Amino acid sequence: MTCQYMATIGSSLLRSSITIRALSPFNPLIRPTSIRQFQSTFQLPLHQCARRAMSRVRATHDEEAAARASATEADSGAPTIFDKIISKEIPSNIVYEDEKVLAFRDINPQAPVHVLVIPKLRDGLTELGKAEPRHEDILGHLLYASKIVAEKEGIVDGFRVVINSGASACQSVYHLHLHVLGGRQMKWPPG
Repeated sequence: MTCQYMATIGSSLLRSSITIRALSPFNPLIRPTSIRQFQSTFQLPLHQCARRAMSRVRATHDEEAAARASATEADSGAPTIFDKIISKEIPSNIVYEDEKVLAFRDINPQAPVHVLVIPKLRDGLTELGKAEPRHEDILGHLLYASKIVAEKEGIVDGFRVVINSGASACQSVYHLHLHVLGGRQMKWPPG
């Protein structure tokens, strides 16, 4: 039962005259007369819901803070973790590679298939918002490489390509990259 659902049925039941036998684990004929009594019936799930909500808030805050911190160093020209993966200083699970792009599995997958596709040469393309006319070829090639990755991974019948651009989109590595996601039903709207 979801937290939102529990809160909705709790307030509805207190206003109604319906007796719900499933509400009290000790006496199925007792109908709660207050929200506190109703909450005590579901004590553990409500606390778990609160913990989950707080975890989501913390995770979102951490992700946003990391994105803001990364943005301050975006134009420094310093090598990114992706530059180190391209040069093989850092190992990765490579899915596809050609002369222009490298595709490898994300270390924190958000779907059964989650592959990052990156240009091998950054050329000032730290984020999509900084793309210039000279980047047209590589941008098209990145999308085509995403399709090749989807074929290799067996998800060509349904996949999503995501580009986070800038701190507000929680971009954490300032080396343009595409997320190819699939292997499960995607929902809309995303994030």
